[in-house]
Parts: sequence; C-alpha cells; structure tokens
Amino acid sequence: MASQAAAFPLDVELLLRAGVDDTTFLELVLNAYREPIVRFLYRMVLDRAVAEELAQEVFLRVYMARTRFEPNAKFTTWMYRIAANLALNWLRDHRHERNHERLDAVPLRGRPLQVIAGTASVEQQIDHQAIWRAVRRAVAELPDRQRAAVLMHKFDDLPYAQIAQVLGCSTSAVKSLLFRAYTSLRERLSFVVAA
Repeated sequence: MASQAAAFPLDVELLLRAGVDDTTFLELVLNAYREPIVRFLYRMVLDRAVAEELAQEVFLRVYMARTRFEPNAKFTTWMYRIAANLALNWLRDHRHERNHERLDAVPLRGRPLQVIAGTASVEQQIDHQAIWRAVRRAVAELPDRQRAAVLMHKFDDLPYAQIAQVLGCSTSAVKSLLFRAYTSLRERLSFVVAA
C-alpha cells in the first residue's frame, strides 16, 4: 500500500497559514485531493455521477470553511469526515434506489480489473474476474459504516485513529467495525478461498 504521505502530499495547514489567495488554495486542494475523494465516494455510492456531485459538495464545504479550519485534526481527516457524512446521508436517503447490478463497474484501488493478455488462459481470466466481482459485491453489501471503514482502511490506507475521527467514534469502535466487516467478508467469500 502506498504511504499516506505519498497519497496526500499537500500540507494544507501550511497553505492556510501562508495566506494564499482563494483561487490558488482551491486549485491546489482540488489537484491534490480530488481523485482520492471521488474514488472513495464512488466506492461508497456506486454511482460515478453521484460521486462527482458529492465531491463538488465536499470541496465547496472545504472552501467555504477554510478560514475556520482548526488544525487539531489532520486536514485529510476533516475532508474525509465531510465526504463520509455526505456519502452516508446519500445512502440513507436513497437506499430504495440503489441498484446493485452496477457493482461490476466498481474498480479496486481506482483501477479497473485487468488481466494482461497472454499471461493467463481465458478460463483463468474469467475466474479472476468472477472472484473480484464477488469481492466487490460483498464489500458493497456491508452495512454503510462498515463499508466506509473498510474502504478507508484497505483502499485509502488510513490508520484506525484517523478513521475514528472521520466516523466520529473511538478507535476501538473502528476496530470493532472492521472486525465485523472482515468476519462478514470471510463468510461471504468462503467459496472463493475454498476454490
């Protein structure tokens, strides 16, 4: 997994203290954080258009509150908390509309599943794709807070303490969420491990 420093290179706290102009601030923040935030939101809501719309709302809220940001937590924690809350609210409000048939389009780690031609037989490629579809489906079927914790932990490489701040709970509650999520995933995917 990539280190968090590599994933989030921009020191926003320093930027805010330096008093950069509004346009520069927004441009730098968007360039540094847009992709990971959109990817996180996409994995949460499973809809590219909704993820893009929610990301716009995240960055609008960050921009509007930039002068009130208190560096008692990491900037990424604050931004992920906004994103997670927006995603969880959207999921709650649109639960009846969610279409799980679109799960095959959800990329892992921001990349679509690909098997290099010539390295595996067609049957192996099909099996590989079926396994990843099953994994994506199992993750998508987790309760919303468990899914958010798993996505932040495994895909965005956030530590327990930061996930706890994002979700507004204790570190032990995050460990519990992840334990329950991974236990559920192991049970749902036992046929994959056994194969």
